[in-house]
Amino acid sequence: MDTEIARSLIDVAWDESIVAELVDYIRIPNKSPLYDPEWFEHGFMEQAVTLIETWCRKQPITGMTVEVVRLEARTPLIFMDIPGASDDCVVLYGHLDKQPEMVGWDAGLGPWQPVIKGDKLYGRGGADDGYSAFAALTAIRALDEQNIPHARCVVIIEACEESGSDDLPYYIDALAERIGTPSLVICLDSGCGNYEQLWCTTSLRGNVGGSLCVEMLTEGVHSGDAGGIVASTFRILRQLMSRVEDETTGEIRSDLFSVQIPEQRRQQAQRAAEILGNTVFDKFPFVDGGQALTDDLPELVLNRTWRAALEVTGAAGLPAMVEAGNVARPLTTVKLSVRIPPTCDPVAASQGLKTLLEDEPPYGARVTFEADTPCLGWDAPPTSDWLRHSLDAASHAFFGAEAVHMGEGGSIPFMGMLGEKFPDAQFLVTGVLGPKSNAHGPNEFLHIPTGKKITGCVSKVLRDHYQRHQSQ
Repeated sequence: MDTEIARSLIDVAWDESIVAELVDYIRIPNKSPLYDPEWFEHGFMEQAVTLIETWCRKQPITGMTVEVVRLEARTPLIFMDIPGASDDCVVLYGHLDKQPEMVGWDAGLGPWQPVIKGDKLYGRGGADDGYSAFAALTAIRALDEQNIPHARCVVIIEACEESGSDDLPYYIDALAERIGTPSLVICLDSGCGNYEQLWCTTSLRGNVGGSLCVEMLTEGVHSGDAGGIVASTFRILRQLMSRVEDETTGEIRSDLFSVQIPEQRRQQAQRAAEILGNTVFDKFPFVDGGQALTDDLPELVLNRTWRAALEVTGAAGLPAMVEAGNVARPLTTVKLSVRIPPTCDPVAASQGLKTLLEDEPPYGARVTFEADTPCLGWDAPPTSDWLRHSLDAASHAFFGAEAVHMGEGGSIPFMGMLGEKFPDAQFLVTGVLGPKSNAHGPNEFLHIPTGKKITGCVSKVLRDHYQRHQSQ
């Protein structure tokens, strides 16, 4: 494989085609069904599917078939099948649905307003994960350009990932015979610790959560009349949350979410912390004087990847400030999200969380916890020697530095699902979400040079995968 020829093709594809497509893609507010229950009626998801499908069909890849698969009452899925020089199979994965708008975008930027500043393309979904289909096919084209063989490739682009991939299991079952049994899975929906090397995700946290509602009255009453007699639902809520989390340290108290951290993952966290330095924490937009939980960098990496963490992501029952009269409110509801360690059982954790919150409520309050669908975490199987060497060689070829292996704090339900279905497969999970790229938040951006380099790395790994299996 001539790296310079591959790099030239990839650069041209991104500069003359992919970036323009992503600009149009960012303009489409195709929010995931969890955030747009009327997604079908609005038609934005269909627009995004059509944009990506149309571009993919135009790619000069011999024998490729492109199909939009539709199961009743499910979001659509783009399924591409690319013949290879062997019957072995590689699955490449991405998604096209987006997180909601979020407030706080800088002046001149917005979720559906694509803006290019230097090497960055701002807007919702470009980095998470709209670029994936374009990168996957361009990586394959880079091989075809040099007549380099590769295994059969199946590209799957779903439209429900940001909602927990609720629809994906149905598609995987429906397409099981057509997919086959992959020996390598490449996922382009993860993060990178910096933009200087290839980052390979070794684990992903799961997620449990739901809506916690505390009710004390059937209607609001004068706070001066009730204060000191009726317990505040907000205070009861604080007590219940303290059953889960130490509010002073942020440490999760319940053993529901505890696992043994593998020694290899500790060593990888140590190495990642050495490479990243203070970037581990200073990539976040702290207010002046804001600090991380600790200055122990390896521990921060492990906190983010192998330990549980609680966040309140929404609230109801709280009037807007201009409407906040002196009233003892009848109820308070919050949306809880608990990131759980990769090997923690999400079903047991979700059921345990419900019991922990609802049992013996203070002051006889009515406490209900409506759990969301739990999300499975994932811990990668041991990396084969050929893949480890290939990742390093690819990183050196396209980034000029070694590959780094580290867990990620987010969840990709697809990985846990495929990890269970294909226990013998090898995995390359990577992505472009680096420092300050801020997926899910304001000012999300795609670092274009990293997108190009990851495309090249995928091409190199596909080449090495074929050669490895031919030599067996």
